[in-house]
Amino acid sequence: MDWQEWKKNKENVETKESLNEIILEVRAGAGGDEADIFAHDLANMYINFAKSQNWQVSLISDLVYEIKGVGVYEKLRYETGVHRIQRVPETEKMGRVHTSTASIAILPIRKKTTIEIKPGDLEIETSRAGGAGGQNVNKVETAVRIIHKPSGIDVRSTAERSQLKNREKAMSILIAKLEALKEEEEAKKYAGERKSQIGTADRSEKIRTYNILQDRITDHRIKKSWHNIEKIFKGEIEPIVRTLKEDYGHE
Repeated sequence: MDWQEWKKNKENVETKESLNEIILEVRAGAGGDEADIFAHDLANMYINFAKSQNWQVSLISDLVYEIKGVGVYEKLRYETGVHRIQRVPETEKMGRVHTSTASIAILPIRKKTTIEIKPGDLEIETSRAGGAGGQNVNKVETAVRIIHKPSGIDVRSTAERSQLKNREKAMSILIAKLEALKEEEEAKKYAGERKSQIGTADRSEKIRTYNILQDRITDHRIKKSWHNIEKIFKGEIEPIVRTLKEDYGHE
């Protein structure tokens, strides 16, 4: 099987499954406090976009969200990767431009999975979830952390009020991450020396730069740019996701 055959089979499965539920995970990268600010900016951007699409958004843990809605994976699948921002921080007295990064992972939740997890491969921890003082969520250990020892993947769920629901949510995230890891390995196997790894859930690829001073967002995979970053950060990313789908969705 070559790359095109693998990709076609993969897309056929995804179309049949109608993937309308994803996990959005945002992580601050290089850049210290600025990277953390950028990560939250990106999270708010996607949440606002989701609301404009009438999708349902639920917080799972810090900067990890569950999003449900028609076409959610199809529209956001190409957002996976490293995003970079170049701007002058408010605390910068010399006016120097700082560069910081954040990574985005779009993980589809599939109705059926071939991933098998042995109980002995899991390390499960519980703790008190954060929240306003005095709430029941703080009085019992409802937060769940699951570590998959063979892969080292670490997931958390803190937003639900019961330990059982948080455990179920954490397991769904773990399975989605293991599916993405398997998919990435298979894609690299079939792609060979192919330079563009778009659509393979490869989080290490730098895909986009947000240049604040020039008011320009550039996607490096398709070498196209957009302006009006302020509006885009407010969730108006439809032109970007549409262009990505047109340029790469049927390659």
